Amino acid sequence: MNYKRNNIKNILHGFFLALAMTIAEPSTILPLIVHHFSDSAVVVGIFASLLRGGAIVVQLFAAFYAQTFKKVMPYLKKVFAARVISWFLIGLSILLVGDKNPTLTLILFGIFLFIFSFSAGFGAIYFMEIIAKVFDKKERGKTMANRQFFSALAAIISGGIAGWVLSSFSPPKSYAYLFMISAILMSIGMIAFSTIKEPIKENVSMKEKSFREFLKNAFLLLKEDKKLQVQILAMLFSYSFLFALPFVILEAKKTITLTGWLIGGFVTITMIGALIGNLFWKKLAPKYKEIFLISYILMILAFLLVLLFTNEISYFLFFFLVGFSMDGFKIAGMNILFEIAPEDKRPVYVALQNNLTSIGLFFSIPGGFILEKFGFKVLDIFTIIMLMVGLFFALKLKVENE
Repeated sequence: MNYKRNNIKNILHGFFLALAMTIAEPSTILPLIVHHFSDSAVVVGIFASLLRGGAIVVQLFAAFYAQTFKKVMPYLKKVFAARVISWFLIGLSILLVGDKNPTLTLILFGIFLFIFSFSAGFGAIYFMEIIAKVFDKKERGKTMANRQFFSALAAIISGGIAGWVLSSFSPPKSYAYLFMISAILMSIGMIAFSTIKEPIKENVSMKEKSFREFLKNAFLLLKEDKKLQVQILAMLFSYSFLFALPFVILEAKKTITLTGWLIGGFVTITMIGALIGNLFWKKLAPKYKEIFLISYILMILAFLLVLLFTNEISYFLFFFLVGFSMDGFKIAGMNILFEIAPEDKRPVYVALQNNLTSIGLFFSIPGGFILEKFGFKVLDIFTIIMLMVGLFFALKLKVENE
C-alpha cells in the first residue's frame, strides 16, 4: 500500500515537473526567448548552460550537510518553494519589464534562473535520499520507470501547450505566460511529492569541521571504493551520445528534406521510444546491470544506423532508439549507485557521481570541433568508440543480488 501511494506521488512530481520544464527546453524554446532580448549567441549559450548544468556544482556542498540529516523532506520543501517562486518571477519580470528594458529583463531572468537551477543541486541530493529511503531495490526501478514514462508523456503534452501559448499571444507576453503557467503546474507535482512520509534515518554521518575537509574525505572515498570508480566511469561514458546527438539532425538535412512535420515527427518518435523503453525497464527491474548493458548496445546500434544509412526510416529508428536508451541509463545508474553506497554516505556518493559525470553534459562542445575538422562520419565513429568504452566499464560493474 505504501508503495502504491508513494509511487503515485513520485509520478505526479515527475509528470508536472516535465510539463513545466519542457517549455524552456535548452535546445529550442529557451534560446528563442533569450534571443528575443539579445542577439548574442554567447548570451544564449550561457542561459542554456545555466539551466542544464547549474545544479551540478553545488551538489557536493549539499551532501556536506545532508549526510548528517535524519530527515531531508523539510529541506526539500524549501527547495521546492524556491524553484516555483523563482520560475514564476522569471515570467513576471518578462511581463512587467520585457521590451521596455531588454538588458534589465535579461539580468532579472539570469538572477531567477540562477536561483532555480542552483537550488536544484540541493534538491537532487534530497530527492534521491528520499527515493532510496521509501522504495526498496525492486520498487525503485519500477517507480522511476513509471515516473519517466509519464514525464515523457508530459513532454509531448507540454509541446502542445507551448505551441498554443506562443501562437495565441505575441512575444514577450507569450514567454511570460509560459513561465507563469508552468510555475503553477510545477507546484502541483511538488506539493504531491511533499506529502510522502519520510522515515527517519538512524545511520547518519558526523559532519566534518569544514567543507574543505569534507571534500578531502569525499575524494578519499572515491579513491578507496573501486566499485564507485567503475560506476562513475560507466555513467560518464553513457553521455558519449552527446558528442554527436546535436549534429545528427544537421547531417539528416543534407540527405533528406526536413519539413516541419518531419522534425516534429523526430521529436515525437524520441518520446515514444522513451515511453516504450520505460515500460520495458520496469519489467526488467531490479536487473539494473542488464538495463545498463542493453541501453549501451541499443545506443551503439542507433549511431551505427545513421553511419550506414541516410534515409528517413534510419533517422526515425535512430531517434526511437535514443529515446529508448536514455532513460535506461538513468534508471540503471541511479539504482546501481544506491546498491554501492553505504547508507550513511549515500548523499556523498550521489554528489560525487553527479559532479564527476556532469562533464558529459558538455560533450557536444568537443563534438562540434571534431565535426568541423573531420566531418560527421569521423564524429559518429568516435561516438561509437566512446560508447563501447562505456560498455566495457558497464560489463565490469559488480552488482549484488541480481
